[in-house]
Amino acid sequence: MALENGQKPEDRAELAAVTKPTDWTIVVLRVVAFFATVTATVVMASNKETKSLVVAPPISVTLTAKFQHNPANVYFVIANGIASLHNVFMIVVHFFGDKFKDKGLQLVMVAVLDMMIVALVSSGDGAATFMAELGKKGNSHARWNKICDRFEKYCDRAGGAIIASYIGLLFLLVITVLSIIKLLKRN
Repeated sequence: MALENGQKPEDRAELAAVTKPTDWTIVVLRVVAFFATVTATVVMASNKETKSLVVAPPISVTLTAKFQHNPANVYFVIANGIASLHNVFMIVVHFFGDKFKDKGLQLVMVAVLDMMIVALVSSGDGAATFMAELGKKGNSHARWNKICDRFEKYCDRAGGAIIASYIGLLFLLVITVLSIIKLLKRN
């Protein structure tokens, strides 16, 4: 095959390595996953609503619903924050990680870490989803009252954060599968 415009064979190999569709697909998916998980983190971490409720006609009490009041939401924020940092790290490694040509190191960095992040975000999503359902419907057997009838904005923002996190989880799953396929094709 003839080289064009005085390119050296090394230049052509570098050009081919950079323009592989799976490389750019994975990078774009990582960027989207980053934005989804960082959005979930910021929305849930800033979630707070204060209401004055009338207990008896002359007596009213001011209550505040914060994400910190629920350990499942705190775990959700931490899990999505770690996933966001992981995606930023992997994007940086993609562009500046030419030294990681060792297949074993790539297997650990890409496949194992991606699977761990999927498990982490999945567990955070599950915990937050359970608490959202409990906040919406309550549990009469355990005598836990629902709170979403009183703190609508708080519950809506938490629901939005959970949806964003599930979108990020979906992209993380696709990234993991594509990364493993790409790693296996190199063999």
